[in-house]
Amino acid sequence: MVPLLLILSSSLLISSTSSAPVHSFIQCFTNQTNSPNLLYLPNTSYYNSVLRSSVQNQRFLLSPTSSKPSLIVSATSASHVQATIICARASSLRLFTRSGGHDYEGMSYSAFKGPNSTPFITLDISTLRSVSIDTSLKIAWVQAGATLGELYYAIAQNTKTLAFPAGICSTVGVGGHLSGGGIGPLARKYGASVDNIVDAWLVDVNGRLLNRKTMGEDLFWAISGAGSAGYGVIIAFKVNLVAVPPIVTAFNVDKTLRQNATKVVARWQNLAHQIDVNLSIRVIAQADTDTDGSRTIHVTFNSFYLGRKKELLPLAQQSFPELGLKAADCIEMSWIESILFLYSGKRVPPEMLLDRNPEFNSSFKAASDFVKHPIAESGLEEIWKFMMEAKNEPLVLILDPMGGRMSEIKEDAVAFPHRNGNIYNVQYFMRWFETEEGVTEKHLEWMRKLHGFMAPYVSSKPRAAYYNYKDIDLGRNVEGKETSYLAARVWGTKYFKGNFRRLAKVKGRVDPDNFFWNEQSIPVLQGFGTLRELF
Repeated sequence: MVPLLLILSSSLLISSTSSAPVHSFIQCFTNQTNSPNLLYLPNTSYYNSVLRSSVQNQRFLLSPTSSKPSLIVSATSASHVQATIICARASSLRLFTRSGGHDYEGMSYSAFKGPNSTPFITLDISTLRSVSIDTSLKIAWVQAGATLGELYYAIAQNTKTLAFPAGICSTVGVGGHLSGGGIGPLARKYGASVDNIVDAWLVDVNGRLLNRKTMGEDLFWAISGAGSAGYGVIIAFKVNLVAVPPIVTAFNVDKTLRQNATKVVARWQNLAHQIDVNLSIRVIAQADTDTDGSRTIHVTFNSFYLGRKKELLPLAQQSFPELGLKAADCIEMSWIESILFLYSGKRVPPEMLLDRNPEFNSSFKAASDFVKHPIAESGLEEIWKFMMEAKNEPLVLILDPMGGRMSEIKEDAVAFPHRNGNIYNVQYFMRWFETEEGVTEKHLEWMRKLHGFMAPYVSSKPRAAYYNYKDIDLGRNVEGKETSYLAARVWGTKYFKGNFRRLAKVKGRVDPDNFFWNEQSIPVLQGFGTLRELF
């Protein structure tokens, strides 16, 4: 791909750009880097190609209330990131950073179009994707623009007995996923991704490249669970790798209502968080049509065991006989193959992990909750009824078990706070392919109804949510208005519970002018705050 800036001279391009802040940025960046070829302006085919290259949620490109970046910077080195931050500040431009493009509310490449909106730049770091593995020390350095798939593949190329605990969607960017928490099938054994980060390189608001020692423990703590978008731009993480056997076992067991799905899910709620930590069983539930044409709920128990099936079968039959696991259900494979199996439900070549292209040309919406007490069978039946009555609405519930190592780590050890007392996380998800605005609004309204309907069954005070499943309906910062700590607590304590205040204090110290702002970035809290802010 040849950027437009290689074709036109810098002066011609600047004169053709309508925004004075963008003119200023281009001049500043070119002077600092001598790399105008890294810049992409709207209304060119190259711009659209770069913008769409990792967009996972099309509705933010289609929505009349969303604005697109006035410029995209495709950084290929840390110095380009430093120059982008320095020049964006000098030019009074907002800056959003994109690694994998999976931000659930599109905040890395779009912004709400309001009366006080200012132009913004998207800093695309997807070319910063190198991975370095040291099997003797059991560590890896991974750049933030790499995907989980690229990290996993690099590990597997070096060893069959080490892994990294993170999610199963291979196109998710490392930068956002790790800094926001990182729940996956190894979490009950080894904790979340953030629990296995030991160092990082970050460019701060002043353009300085800092590691854990030079940024200080407070900032390192903050970017371990609260994302980095409000604090700086992550360049790379140093992570601990964890032990896995050369052969693991994966399986899917499907149940419908006629096959006692409700009773099996009810039993799952009581044991999945406290069963052997080598076994991770998640639940995927959605409305479907049964063989007789009636509406039903189709539940998949999507599972992974760190060991052979001869060890798994007696464990499952003793601990969870209601599941009815059979030897024929179990497939032995390597850890790297299990990642693809858990996501796709089938065995595919490991090289598929290297495919960065968006899997769907679609839109989606999600929300999340944490559940502390098992939902009674009668409650599950009410939830199934809601889902079955939502005809033509592609609602999916994904339940990920907690417990194990996740319950042993203190809530304030890192910024990610969802620890002891949670039995599972639930993600509400829907995907659609229609592009009409009215259809999109209808889907979004159904998601809001489902989230409201679930309130009696989930955590409260606060009703906790997972930051990586970002949900703008929880509350937002409004551009042009100073975001108070008190106002942001409405959504901030849902994501970060008792850690929110400390996060705001760190923000006040490292970014007092709130340059790294987005619609759900941590607000600035300086000093000790007012009495009203403290309580």
